[in-house]
Amino acid sequence: MSRRRSPAKRKITPDPRYGSERASKFINVIMTRGKKSVAERIVYGAMGEISEKTGRNPVEVLEEAIEKVRPQVEVKSRRVGGANYQVPVEVRYERGVALAMRWLRVAMRAGRGKSTSRNLANELLDASAGRGTAVKKREDTHKMAAANRAFSHFRI
Repeated sequence: MSRRRSPAKRKITPDPRYGSERASKFINVIMTRGKKSVAERIVYGAMGEISEKTGRNPVEVLEEAIEKVRPQVEVKSRRVGGANYQVPVEVRYERGVALAMRWLRVAMRAGRGKSTSRNLANELLDASAGRGTAVKKREDTHKMAAANRAFSHFRI
């Protein structure tokens, strides 16, 4: 598709506490304004809470939550003859994971009243159980793609 050479993928260093690349990437997604230590405190606090509540490995819960939130299809706008169509497209694995992390972050920030790490812990537990705001976002995306299946011949 692209005309130029794509840049090489950067290798992410695993996080120091759990040795997980996925956790390290998630910390980077949570981080705002370059405040990595704050992001680490939020994520590690949530993971500590998850292991206290469930007794499970928090990295497994994170992986499971991301897998349950990761979308298979999404819609992209395509302009054909003066009309815009929402065309369903399959999502590449990496993009799906990135979207899942983003949706988990948005759901965490939407939670009010409790601490950020508690909101994140609750959202991760909900997502790993197949419920919660982020999972609903995935289902809405899938519904949108199913509703616009008629335009799939306009593939991008």
